Amino acid sequence: MAIRQKCDKKRVALLKATLHLVNNQGFHHAPMSKIAEMAEMSPATIYIYFENKQDLINQLYLEMKSTFSSFAFKNYSEEQCVKESFKKVWYNIANFKLNHEKESNFLSQCDNTPIIDEEIKLEGLKHLQPLLDLWERGIQEGIIKPISPYLLYAFTIYPLAFLTKKQYKNSCELTTNKLIEAFQVAWDGIKI
Repeated sequence: MAIRQKCDKKRVALLKATLHLVNNQGFHHAPMSKIAEMAEMSPATIYIYFENKQDLINQLYLEMKSTFSSFAFKNYSEEQCVKESFKKVWYNIANFKLNHEKESNFLSQCDNTPIIDEEIKLEGLKHLQPLLDLWERGIQEGIIKPISPYLLYAFTIYPLAFLTKKQYKNSCELTTNKLIEAFQVAWDGIKI
């Protein structure tokens, strides 16, 4: 009996199909059979790449977190002052959310569901470590309020999900001026 070898293109096709189905039908309405059909392969092929649906979802989450953090920390430098470093990261995240709707929607769903294993969420959080370190530096330097990183994220980064969803639905155009205002509100909310 021949051993089937893994093909990265098939793995990517499965991840893309999962992303599409989860975004359009939700986690529970994205069965392995539909994922396989959309990826144009047999359901059995999925199990060559992933242990089960949970593993598939977890791996997709980690890949999306990695992609997100690559954008978030593009051209980021720890050498800049806290405000300028945060501003760079904030705008990078805003640009990611504005220009990568599918990935952003998936990550937003993951933030609001228990479907992702807790250990995987913690692993995904590691991708944000430079931002957490920046906030800690800001707290130590007396520039940022000494509050939980969860509160800092909730009041600075999380609102971008709300705003970008409004833009996707043509309810609120995020012009350059609105982004400038949104950043200033975020910064004002955490600075001392």
